[in-house]
Amino acid sequence: MRVLEEILSYNEKFVAEKKYEEFTTTKFPNKKMVILTCMDTRLLELLPKALNVGNGDVKIVKNAGALVTHPFGSIMRSLLVAVYQLQAEEVLVIGHHDCGMSGMKPEAVIEEMKIRGIKEETLDTLCYSGIDIKEWFHGFDNVTQSVAHSADMIKKHPLLPKDVPVHGLVIDPATGKLDLVVNGYQA
Repeated sequence: MRVLEEILSYNEKFVAEKKYEEFTTTKFPNKKMVILTCMDTRLLELLPKALNVGNGDVKIVKNAGALVTHPFGSIMRSLLVAVYQLQAEEVLVIGHHDCGMSGMKPEAVIEEMKIRGIKEETLDTLCYSGIDIKEWFHGFDNVTQSVAHSADMIKKHPLLPKDVPVHGLVIDPATGKLDLVVNGYQA
């Protein structure tokens, strides 16, 4: 059985048995916060447990590295929607140790693209169009600095209300231990 078929089969049973009922909540976060974190598989269950949050408590936005790379990209838009439309009053940026974006080499990603069938001409066209693929796929060298940078970009965004605290933390994906990088109450 392929993954999609397995998911759909399970989902049919999940709905039929009304297992969804235990997850009923509203779209507004009980703890009035939005979290930007990494898409790392180790954080799927660990992060909420380490923060003592459950279904309905927070909004979670995920991407590779918990990065805000563009002030008017989809990540920032999602954070602003959480603040203005979904009653989030605080923002947490949570990166993690041993992140795949740490020290990521864009050349390795580009080589893998070529192996998987992306043609050199496509990469050239993007380059000629002003898109720096190497910069776009560049990760970060230090997770603490990366979290501080993303928190700073969010805090200084011209559309974020000045009274919204923006915190930065780094979690250990092995133990769940949190290290404070930016205390948004003091910033």
